[in-house]
Amino acid sequence: MEIPYELIEKTILVVIVFTVSLLTAMYSTYGERKISAFFQDRIGPNRAGPFGLLQPLADGAKLIFKEEIIPISSNKFLFILGPSISMMTACLTSAVIPWGTYLEIGGRAVEMQVTDINIGILYVFAIVSIGVYGVMIGGWASNNKYSLMGALRASSQMISYEIAMGMSIVALIMTTGTMSLKEIVAQQAEGHWNIIYQPLGFFIFLICAFAELNRTPFDLPECEAELVGGYHTEYSSMKLGLYLFAEYVNMFVSSAVMSALYFGGYDIPFIEYLGLSSNVVAVLGFLFFFAKIVLFIFFFMWIRWTVPRFRYDQLMHLGWRILIPMAIINVILTGVFILFTK
Repeated sequence: MEIPYELIEKTILVVIVFTVSLLTAMYSTYGERKISAFFQDRIGPNRAGPFGLLQPLADGAKLIFKEEIIPISSNKFLFILGPSISMMTACLTSAVIPWGTYLEIGGRAVEMQVTDINIGILYVFAIVSIGVYGVMIGGWASNNKYSLMGALRASSQMISYEIAMGMSIVALIMTTGTMSLKEIVAQQAEGHWNIIYQPLGFFIFLICAFAELNRTPFDLPECEAELVGGYHTEYSSMKLGLYLFAEYVNMFVSSAVMSALYFGGYDIPFIEYLGLSSNVVAVLGFLFFFAKIVLFIFFFMWIRWTVPRFRYDQLMHLGWRILIPMAIINVILTGVFILFTK
């Protein structure tokens, strides 16, 4: 019987990607608390373990052992389904991200990507679109007016900013001629990073990413000053933990997608001149890719503790009257550039 090497390799890769995503998200909570403490001249977590490094584990244990409360008036099935959808979709998006070139193991070339599909960008958008249903369902199922308001805000925010995000990607697809994330990264390794060709598209995509992640200044669905806790007001224990954790997993995956689309992903400029082996190049490429992701995560956190929250009318105005026209103009300019350079 032939050993299914490819199935084994993909299974191991899925476990590694899933573990790295969860660990990065877990310690992003620690990083955010330390960064906010630095900005506000505080110390931050420093009791659980050396320098507070075990604080994420303490937080997880606290959420696991907290009392589980499901409101009597809620729709119990949907109440449980909401956080499950958010967490599941957060993890699924990483399947099409190329984390490196390939590793030579036992004479086999092992690709550092779970799956390469020729519509990888559409897959990412599809999963992200499903993810918002976790917020909407959880807010509606809670039977709480504040939660419902948070769910309504989440749905309108998603519609408003996904249009601009999609238009920014249209311009990138026109430039690269493919929707495969692996091919987009490979093209950047052979030439220039896409940030050079699509600076306006990246700027629009970045702003929309903040809105899709419900990160400040776009955290209107969970606005504590107005809605207590928004869509997750009625949640406790690990169901609340799944919502909070999904936000950090999504932040990690969004940073990886932006790095892959606009900053070359695992590409290290001029590394081919060093004469390194393919395995060393693959490992260094992954570490370089991960460093880009960490920088994006830091930027997300930096903005959260620097910029105040928008009013809701300002959020809608930015999405519909500024970003969408800018995205359309970017598509037109990209088309004109391609027409006159070919």
